[in-house]
Amino acid sequence: MNTHYVKAMLLLCLWVCSGGAMADDHSSNGITLGPVVPDFGPVMLPPAGAYNLDPNTHFKVSIDIGETAEFPGDLNRKLVSVARFLNMNAQYGVPAENIEFSVVVHGMAANDFLTDAAHARRLNDPNPNTALLDQLNAAGVKVYLCSQTAAFHQMAADEFRPDVIMALSAMSAHVRLQQEGYSLIPF
Repeated sequence: MNTHYVKAMLLLCLWVCSGGAMADDHSSNGITLGPVVPDFGPVMLPPAGAYNLDPNTHFKVSIDIGETAEFPGDLNRKLVSVARFLNMNAQYGVPAENIEFSVVVHGMAANDFLTDAAHARRLNDPNPNTALLDQLNAAGVKVYLCSQTAAFHQMAADEFRPDVIMALSAMSAHVRLQQEGYSLIPF
């Protein structure tokens, strides 16, 4: 069973049982989901006045994803981190439209961006990241896939989700995003 799914369901059950109080009570150290990525990216509430992004500034952010989950069926941890970043900043006053987020994918992480059908053909199960990727796509997250990785692993462009943008390489995508003013999250 997917451990991230179980954790998300437990959080949802806690939220429902508390009448939604966890999502509204920003003064406790509770865990909340949403609002940008409603079902993923649980966030711990920080103390009031925590060092944060300026809510009046437009941010361009990128992250590099080269690894997949440790166990089959688990979510990609870095994709969950993208959801967490978007949710926590929205919860603390940064309007969702003030953050542009791009993901640069290469290496084994390419598997996490396959369609369910292609993932099942290659790895015998549908893609466990599909629902998370759907919500990230709805939030405007752009995904750039290293075409060198795809070619090396003999993956055709039509095996990937339609929201995946093929880049010449992950390196080229990072250089271009940096030139366009994106800040790379280094972990």
